[in-house]
Amino acid sequence: MNAIPSSLLQVTIFFVAWVCLWLPLGVVSTIILQKNKAISVIWQPFKPITADQKIPLLASLYLIAPLILWGANKALGNSFANYGVIWDWSILRSNGIGFIIGTVGLALLFGVQTLLGWIKWQIAGKKIISVTLPILLLAVWISAIEELIFRGFVLTQLQQDYSIYLAAVIASVIFALLHLVWEQKETLPQLPGLWLMGMVLVLARYIDKGSLGLAWGLHSGLVWAIATIDTAELITYTGKVPQWVTGKYGKPLAGLMGMSFLLAIGAVLWLGLQ
Repeated sequence: MNAIPSSLLQVTIFFVAWVCLWLPLGVVSTIILQKNKAISVIWQPFKPITADQKIPLLASLYLIAPLILWGANKALGNSFANYGVIWDWSILRSNGIGFIIGTVGLALLFGVQTLLGWIKWQIAGKKIISVTLPILLLAVWISAIEELIFRGFVLTQLQQDYSIYLAAVIASVIFALLHLVWEQKETLPQLPGLWLMGMVLVLARYIDKGSLGLAWGLHSGLVWAIATIDTAELITYTGKVPQWVTGKYGKPLAGLMGMSFLLAIGAVLWLGLQ
């Protein structure tokens, strides 16, 4: 009788299968977009990726993720419920709470920096209106898939062989490092912040008694708020403090303030929602 592969091997096989099945779709989607837009969107790994390249690649990658995970469930004898997906009122309620915590928290983060004179706002009403809903839908979708994969499948499988603490560390490392696939220069300074974000999202699942609702909502709120601010170009940094304070390349997760913000979110979850 063959031995069941270790949890880390199972996770590795999952990601390899996901990438192998996605690559043809990724190539086709970029070729179609290239023909329609008459621009070069073919992705070249380890080179900076543009928005025109990233959108079709992400769309095809994340569309097949649930199908790949369904196949993994069949092979391993698991279900989506094992990963924290239970469709009832509670998951929607937790999702809403998490979304509010994420967006209000970021508002406080940027509010403090505004009062300190570290950032200036450039409000463009029409631009905000035009990007808010599309980014919200994208944030909810991307966050759902990432939570299902990283705080759902990966974390649950790793707990077969490791303690919750070590499983959380490993899952968060994987979560952070895989962001390097799309872009390296601006992602490298964010790796500690991305790892910490992963740990906070693990805590959110733990606080929510194994459900992904709270982590999903928190993740969605963070992605939506940060992406909206970036896309609408709502803020500029004054340069009164070094970038390591506010965030290298204007990325909050690459700075001391962003890291402190994540720790504060973790404290709120731990102290206020147990």
